[in-house]
Amino acid sequence: MTNITKRKFGKLSTGEEVYLFEMKNSSGAYVEIINFGGAIRSIVVPDKNGVLGDVALGYDTAEGYEKQDKYIGALIGRHGNRIEDARFRLGHRKYSLAKNDGRNSLHGGIKGFDKKLWDAAIDGETLVLKYTSPDGEEGFPGKLDVTVKYTFDDENSLKIDYSAESDADTVCNLTNHCYFNLDGEGSGLILGHSLRIYASHFTVGNSECLPTGYVAKVEGTPLDFTDFHVVGERIDEKHEQLLFGHGYDHNFCPDGEGFRRMATLVAEKSGRTMDVYSDLPGIQFYSGNALNGLPPLGKGGKVIERRSGLCLETQFYPNAMRFDNFEKPVLKKGERWHHVTVYSFGVK
Repeated sequence: MTNITKRKFGKLSTGEEVYLFEMKNSSGAYVEIINFGGAIRSIVVPDKNGVLGDVALGYDTAEGYEKQDKYIGALIGRHGNRIEDARFRLGHRKYSLAKNDGRNSLHGGIKGFDKKLWDAAIDGETLVLKYTSPDGEEGFPGKLDVTVKYTFDDENSLKIDYSAESDADTVCNLTNHCYFNLDGEGSGLILGHSLRIYASHFTVGNSECLPTGYVAKVEGTPLDFTDFHVVGERIDEKHEQLLFGHGYDHNFCPDGEGFRRMATLVAEKSGRTMDVYSDLPGIQFYSGNALNGLPPLGKGGKVIERRSGLCLETQFYPNAMRFDNFEKPVLKKGERWHHVTVYSFGVK
């Protein structure tokens, strides 16, 4: 049984109120979500000794979330990850987007879903967030009605249920950009975590971390996580893909189809584990290479330093509109976009 409570979290520079929702299960573990950016602020789960600790990076104030530029904890849309040249073709039309990552579009543009105040409502044991993106917002076609449902159960599984509908053909690639540190946020780097990604292939990237359309085997590369590897074991090797990403910032192609386990993360020190499940085509492993310790400071005034958290973002492949061999994140008028991701926490 999960109990959801609501309280004020602070105000934006516009004067709008931001609310925090705490989802606490029967064992006392809990997740905190704010309705600005739909961000996951905290995930508080037990370690191997039963001691509760927060494994998600975040901020203490609404101002922190408003000022940050690292997408920490936030919902991402309309299109997660990168779109080359900030433009795409859909049907017979070409669409131009804002360029906020060099020449490319990243995570929905200059003011994506991570910077929107979502409508939030408690529905029993579910937190329901809604946002309507008007036609033309950030250059995307169609009015897009988005609903994201968060649930947190007694088995310490956080489920994110995404759905969207549009009144015109559009692209839609929703994800969440939570940074995890299973030893506890502010406890140091994630380089000692062990990771397994159930993917025998990845999408090869260029120097801008844009997939080139080529899908390669991970075998024989430092991107091979088909068995457990310590994250820091190979992260600074002089391999072209790691040099391009300044570490790991790559889309993997999990084996199998439908809803399946995509990755398992383990922290030896705390004994905490996290399994990632989704029905989406890909998952981005990002090792927090651009976290730089600059303000805003994290929870408790802690510095958010480089590689102090990592992301495992379920998604359609980045730059998919460019290549015929990638499944495209196209949402047709009147159809429903619906995908589910689960982060399930345990102990080793």
